[in-house]
Amino acid sequence: MGIDRILERKVFYAGTKILKEGDEGDRAFLIQDGEVDIIKHGAVVATIGKGELLGEMALIDDRPRMATAVARTDVACIVISRDTFREKLAKADPFLRGLLNIFVRNIRSLSD
Repeated sequence: MGIDRILERKVFYAGTKILKEGDEGDRAFLIQDGEVDIIKHGAVVATIGKGELLGEMALIDDRPRMATAVARTDVACIVISRDTFREKLAKADPFLRGLLNIFVRNIRSLSD
């Protein structure tokens, strides 16, 4: 089974809200094309693009979204469901899983 059969693709048009701060996270997005603004407290704190991951932290620690994400341009993404993410993570080295949890906890504490 190829990767195309496992993962869903989605397009968000410029100006579309992709994620909302405080919402539950049930999926992450791998940006294939376009740019996304990350907004915190009404200000753009980052712009991410092709090859970058969006919304992954909520899948790692089951906490609400940390920021709002809005498509700056038309954006094409691969959707990574919670189940797919957890399946892949379960196969990872336990040491790396532990590091990932520490990184996420540290990042969240910086923004609190």
